[in-house]
Amino acid sequence: PVSGSLYSPSFLTGGLGGSVTHQCFYSITPANKYDRKFWCKIAGNGVCYTIISSTDYTSREYVGRVSLKDVPQNGTFMVTMTGLKSSDTGTYRCGIGPTRGGLSVSLNLTVLADAGVSKPIQHIQGLLHGSVTVLCPPGDTQSGGKRFWCKVGRTSCTLIADSNGYMGRNYHGRVLITPRESSGGFKILINDLKKEDSGLYRCGTGRPSGQSGPQEVILQVTTASALPRRPKFLSGTVGGSLSFKCHYDPKGSYKKKYLCRWKEGSCSVLLDDDGFVHKAYKGRIQITSSDPKHGTYTVVMSQLREGDTGWYWCRAQSGHTEHTSSVKLLIQKEICSSQDPETTTLVKPTLLSPAASRSPTQRSITDLMYVMDTITESTTMGTVTETTLLPTATTSTSGTSPGDTYLESSSGESHLLPVVLPALALLICIATAVLTLTKIKLQKKMGEGRSTIGNLETTRVQTEVNLGKEQTMEETPSPGDVQGCKVDSGKCRWVLSGTGTANVTSL
Repeated sequence: PVSGSLYSPSFLTGGLGGSVTHQCFYSITPANKYDRKFWCKIAGNGVCYTIISSTDYTSREYVGRVSLKDVPQNGTFMVTMTGLKSSDTGTYRCGIGPTRGGLSVSLNLTVLADAGVSKPIQHIQGLLHGSVTVLCPPGDTQSGGKRFWCKVGRTSCTLIADSNGYMGRNYHGRVLITPRESSGGFKILINDLKKEDSGLYRCGTGRPSGQSGPQEVILQVTTASALPRRPKFLSGTVGGSLSFKCHYDPKGSYKKKYLCRWKEGSCSVLLDDDGFVHKAYKGRIQITSSDPKHGTYTVVMSQLREGDTGWYWCRAQSGHTEHTSSVKLLIQKEICSSQDPETTTLVKPTLLSPAASRSPTQRSITDLMYVMDTITESTTMGTVTETTLLPTATTSTSGTSPGDTYLESSSGESHLLPVVLPALALLICIATAVLTLTKIKLQKKMGEGRSTIGNLETTRVQTEVNLGKEQTMEETPSPGDVQGCKVDSGKCRWVLSGTGTANVTSL
């Protein structure tokens, strides 16, 4: 089955007795390339009757004055009608597949007695992620109307950009309307092409809805692209610097290369390869290297400011054609860097105190040690021996003093992970061991304390019992056993019969 999209101009004008050629453009897929192409006219009952098709069919009333040519490698087929009559005015369709249910697009043909020459439709093909240049011929040079670029839909032409500064939300940073030239014409520059950019467009001066003024453009974006993927966003820090590569087709004979800043649909030139530098950027922007063989040149920006945040365009010009690419810079106060392998973000050296120079991971480890020491002190009843463990890091031997600490990017913190993670794991194990040993010691001491107290209680009870017995024996000796009481140094000694023993009680 057919697939993809089909595009064609939405209106066509021809002179009585003259001829018109209509082009239909389709997505280049195997199904579309070799399927049936047709041209039909819609009757009053809504049915579209086939006039001609690529299967060698031609309606009898059009024999000799209509032809169809298919060019599959370009994804286009053309229908030419000659000997135009007033009755030829009407609505037509060009399509792929069956006349009913196939892929088709409609257009209106108007036949006038004094019709001028119709503007040929402009067919442009671009590579995915690449760029294109659209030439808009002079329109009504007497009017001071705005220049516009819009995409044709079913019922209207949706405005994408105009010379008054309007820009569609999905086209920020990648569409530019150039200033009007002396001839009255201008260019539309588009980069970072997407598949959904394919379609029918209009450019011109005045109103997009006009049928005679605007230039119609068919844009086809091919998915087969060998262009390198470029970073769309780069980040830097205030006071630092960054660099990025600008790409262009090395096979093209580009005479001029330059960088401009895109803002509200316009692009102010900052520097070019002839040595020009915008006065606001003198001393802090330059082209450092150029590689024509691979189609690249490198731009370096230094002494970055927050106001440098925005879209920048790399441009290479050859005649009326330009190759463009865009990148957005994000300038922040905090240290950050791009991770793209083709870009390098340099950060201005900053002197930091030892406390401030510690990474978040190191500060977390120090905080953990403080918590561990606090737990040890609060749970140990005896003497506490504090042991401080800090992660080791490779020390530079370049002669830099400890106070001269420089940070090149925040990504450097990730290089400490192989050292920090084992140290952090070791600290956790030590903390667990310390807490376990402390708990065991506490339980042991508490057990010994309870055992001693229990023994003391038992001894006290037994002593009290023995004393009670002795006191009872001393206070109430058996009358039969008493032989007498002898007073000796204030003590009374009871002499019991039959035992030879006596207890002494103080008087």
